[in-house]
Amino acid sequence: MNHHILSIHETQQLLKTSKNGLHQSVAEERLLENGRNELVEKKKKPTWLIFFNQFKDVMILLLLTAAVISIAIGHLKDAVVILIIVHLNALIGFIQEYRAEKAMDALKKMSASNSLVRRNGSIIEIASSKLVLGDIVILEAGNIVPADIRLSVTHLLKIEESSLTGESHSVDKLTQELQSEDLPIGDRNNMAFKSTIVSYGRGEGIVVATGMNTEIGRIAQLLQEDESQTPLQKRLADFSKKLSFVVIGICAVLYGVGLLRSEDPIQMLLTAISVAVAAIPEALPAIITIALALGAKRMVSNNALIRRLPSVETLGSITYICSDKTGTITQNKMTVTDIWQPNSIAPFQNFNAEELLLFAMELNHDVSVNESNKFKGDPTEIAIVEYARKHNLYSESWKSVDRVEELPFDAERKRMTTINAINDKYISVTKGAVESVLNCCTKHDDSEISKAVNQFAQQGKRVLAYAFNILDKLPENCTIQNTEQNLNFIGIVAMIDPPREEAKQAIADCHSAGITPVMITGDHPITAHAIAIETGIIHKKTDRVVTGLELEGYTDEEFEKEVEYIKVYARVSPEQKLQIVKLLQKKNQFVAMTGDGVNDAPALRRANIGIAMGIIGSDVSKEAAQMILLDDNFATIIKAVKEGRRIYENIRKFIKYTLTSNGGEIFTIFLAPLIGLPIPLIPIHILWINLVTDGLPGLAFAAEPAEENILQQPPRKTDESIFSKGLGLHILWVGLLMGAICLVTQVWATHLGNDKWQTMVFTVLCISQMGHAMAIRSDLKSLFQLGVFGNKQLVSAVLLTFTLQMTVIYVPFLQDIFHTKPLTVFELLICIGLSSIVFWAVEIEKWFKRRNLQYRSSME
Repeated sequence: MNHHILSIHETQQLLKTSKNGLHQSVAEERLLENGRNELVEKKKKPTWLIFFNQFKDVMILLLLTAAVISIAIGHLKDAVVILIIVHLNALIGFIQEYRAEKAMDALKKMSASNSLVRRNGSIIEIASSKLVLGDIVILEAGNIVPADIRLSVTHLLKIEESSLTGESHSVDKLTQELQSEDLPIGDRNNMAFKSTIVSYGRGEGIVVATGMNTEIGRIAQLLQEDESQTPLQKRLADFSKKLSFVVIGICAVLYGVGLLRSEDPIQMLLTAISVAVAAIPEALPAIITIALALGAKRMVSNNALIRRLPSVETLGSITYICSDKTGTITQNKMTVTDIWQPNSIAPFQNFNAEELLLFAMELNHDVSVNESNKFKGDPTEIAIVEYARKHNLYSESWKSVDRVEELPFDAERKRMTTINAINDKYISVTKGAVESVLNCCTKHDDSEISKAVNQFAQQGKRVLAYAFNILDKLPENCTIQNTEQNLNFIGIVAMIDPPREEAKQAIADCHSAGITPVMITGDHPITAHAIAIETGIIHKKTDRVVTGLELEGYTDEEFEKEVEYIKVYARVSPEQKLQIVKLLQKKNQFVAMTGDGVNDAPALRRANIGIAMGIIGSDVSKEAAQMILLDDNFATIIKAVKEGRRIYENIRKFIKYTLTSNGGEIFTIFLAPLIGLPIPLIPIHILWINLVTDGLPGLAFAAEPAEENILQQPPRKTDESIFSKGLGLHILWVGLLMGAICLVTQVWATHLGNDKWQTMVFTVLCISQMGHAMAIRSDLKSLFQLGVFGNKQLVSAVLLTFTLQMTVIYVPFLQDIFHTKPLTVFELLICIGLSSIVFWAVEIEKWFKRRNLQYRSSME
């Protein structure tokens, strides 16, 4: 339907609506009839398909092959156990993938946008997904247009439509109907289209299309993209592929040695397949996805909403945080602290100089009082009204002075004027930036005023100037020219947006974490400098403050040379903000950038981590960002960085645990025939250990608390290998130690003629992995320093695994299935004692690390 050729009235009739909007009941009926205002995503896999896809893995196919071979040679029990384990693995994989998908769905719902609509004559805020045909939508600068809309009201409305038309400039919008039916989208100036951006002005319109029926919906049908993997997942997937070739080589050697020793070929084939399955950490990508998704959900409780899952992983690499000042580092609650007036201010009518300034403060504002008797409006104006009305010279009668005309504030002239009727005359009051107001005044001492302004600015205070004029009659048409001229200066109001107390600590945490905080603000550079010193952003002699005007005079080479010394940017343009990000990245810095406005979107998108303000942020900034601060608080960024580092370190702990365990199993089976020993474990033992030890304790690492010094560590390099900082070496030597202990157990038991030697090796391998899990909770601290029960989930997983292992040893029908024999108390204690060697070896490794660290500290 070509709604652009219809008049507003015709559109209302067609959609059975009015300027007052739909009745709520009608809107609900239409929502049921036409569906939600959402772009249909790529069809998700049904639950049953997620389950069956678990059987596509190469390792699972190898296991199924082993089961078929077992059936063919008459080993039905082995086949049944293998099939049970296969299905248990599939079930675990299914649960992991299903939970990860649900967690991502929850995160997407949290980041859903809202729209202002008029229903039943009242303006309400609803989820954009609940918009229906005929809704009256209110648009403001910064909004993303939530549906296709026939505009009915426009006030200087401009919309950026590059997502549809490719044209970069904003389009001026109008309301009258157009004549041609075949106009291209870019020329339909009375329409607003879903997903385009309101860049200026405001307007209203009638929803004429929603969801996939919108213009962007037609494009969306052609663009369905898969969720991308995180860099960590990609690195591990690549590692798994390379590991597969190594493992296949080991299995081939193992099978060949077995044949040379005249072992049963079928049994050796099953053993080789089992070793391959045990060695490949095929569950790693799924578990990492879960860890990231659960971490993102935890961040929400700390007021940090992650919009893109990879950001959880990359938070630990941040080296620079470029932050807005107002509301993020400060409280965003302006408080008037001082008023200043020159001695030359003469009394006016019944007002002395101070009363005149208070009277002007009462007249010139747009603050209102809501039903809860709380002020609504601009924080600066609220601070002014609160100060004036609490002053002992204030008169309640001033509230009743009628306003008859006003010239609203605009960014170009930086002032606002109101005209009120007083007795038989009119008083105009102008408020705004000092320079702007003084340009409209006569008879004032510039040097005296400038001295006062600078004094307040050095204290971090913002100043506004007031001036007035008395008009004998009201101009027929109030303009800047006939209203804001020949004014009388009254005085200055000084106010401050005090720093958040938690921001000071957060900035101190930044410095200790190797992160450089930078302030980017629209405030006066002297004000910004004062706040930066008070909060600790500026703490070195080399730290600098630069204005946008000064930056314009820099060459690219000069700016690149200075960028790492500049800690405060005052009054910079959006282009300069983007340039700051690019230059820091050129210096190999990993940049987090905060923003709230439409003009911040380019810098947010370019930054490594774009952070939008959840309270005051525009829809555009939120869409461009990877993270949203739900409380607009700088301290929340540091909490998110800490959580990101914790998640990454816990993923490393899981990798350390599972690959070491796999290594222990491989070394045990591979080395035994090489030194003339029989194969110590049968396939069912290997598969059992792989199932019970990898799953439960592995996932429990996600709950490990952050180490105390996590914010004292330098940021992680983005190109750093997952096996850095000795992780790869640890996997190798502990895996070898596990294998050696198992082989010692086998040699000792067989030397004594103990026919339970295989059960003992089986038990030692299983329990030693549990000891290893407990020992690696920290890279440095002893388990006893951390507290044995510091991670209750891990303790529970270890105890459950131990219980399951005891079950397969001592329950008669399981003994038959797993080919185990019951151990005596003495034999079990021997197994536990031998298994504990791994735990104590890792504890000794950590002791040496601590001692080495202390030695380095003493040398420094």
